[in-house]
Amino acid sequence: MEVLNALGRRKTAIARIYVKDGDGKITVNGRDFKEYFPTATLHYVVEQPLILTENTGKFDIKVNLKGGGFNGQAEALRLAISRALIKMNEEDYRPVLKENGLLKRDPRMVERKKPGQPKARKKFQFSKR
Repeated sequence: MEVLNALGRRKTAIARIYVKDGDGKITVNGRDFKEYFPTATLHYVVEQPLILTENTGKFDIKVNLKGGGFNGQAEALRLAISRALIKMNEEDYRPVLKENGLLKRDPRMVERKKPGQPKARKKFQFSKR
């Protein structure tokens, strides 16, 4: 199999991945993903598409992650892995991943701060006198 690449985004995080046949190593910015992501919940989020399609331990994935926090980066990586799996075998993997909601880019972003207010929606305390 040749090297496949895919892109995933979430909030301000961008994950570019390169997938090839291997023994299941996921390398994020030169480090193992279990070392990079601090919690077991994020480890599960990253591996979720591989678990659902029964591909755990079949591919080596090299990841370049940029922007955002740990949670946004993990979810961006999950979307990128899902997209790469669909490039490999759309007929088998697409229904499973779509059913679990892993093919939709989460559009929620931070709302911008408005002028004359301390935050996006919070107002300064009103004083009558």
